[in-house]
Amino acid sequence: MTITPLQSRVILVTGAGTGLGRASAQAFAAQGATVLLLGRTEERLNEAYDLIVEAGHPTPAVFPFDLSAADEAGFDGLANTIAQQFGRLDGILHSASRFMPLGPLSGQHLAQWLPVFATNLFAPFALTRSCLPLLYAAPDASVLFTAEEHGLHPAALWGGFGISQGALVNMVKVFASECTQPHVRFNILVPGAVASPMRVRTHPGEVSRSQRDPQELMDAYCYWMGSESHGRNGEIIRP
Repeated sequence: MTITPLQSRVILVTGAGTGLGRASAQAFAAQGATVLLLGRTEERLNEAYDLIVEAGHPTPAVFPFDLSAADEAGFDGLANTIAQQFGRLDGILHSASRFMPLGPLSGQHLAQWLPVFATNLFAPFALTRSCLPLLYAAPDASVLFTAEEHGLHPAALWGGFGISQGALVNMVKVFASECTQPHVRFNILVPGAVASPMRVRTHPGEVSRSQRDPQELMDAYCYWMGSESHGRNGEIIRP
């Protein structure tokens, strides 16, 4: 029997219903992982589930979950459910993201910022913190965060979305620097111009032929989620 790179791993993927989250979940499953599909829309998660099952990969699990509305007890409960049902967690891919219209800060309001920061920053923090005991107990664990380029290079008009991405990058660096477990790592992947629903929202005028197919990034996502990236911590990846 051929042993695949992510064989027997349990990997949680947020934003798994569409875009890079769905593509990554399929790629992880193709390499032998049991994927936990988390997102707001159960219908889209079920579509991702069906694609994985029909391809003959390990049976995934569906977790309808609104990251922007959950409180600390909700995240702790999710981690406990994973522990009870699967007994382990070897990785998290944070792929969920929420956008808001571009414009000057002077025209933006707190009501717009709150759900953006809840999804893009607060949820990745709370979910990762709740899952740390499971990750530390794994033989080898990776937490990978997908970020937008404007989180690294702040620019006019990107407002609350860009700032939430910049805060995410800094949070990951802190997680990485505080980690005392050599088998656990925290890294950031910046996919750039890739064809996805989020890219359509962030760059509505971009010519589609200039965008990369999500499949072009799957080798990178699988590498950083698997044991080959052991020891690489706190890096910003531009595949």
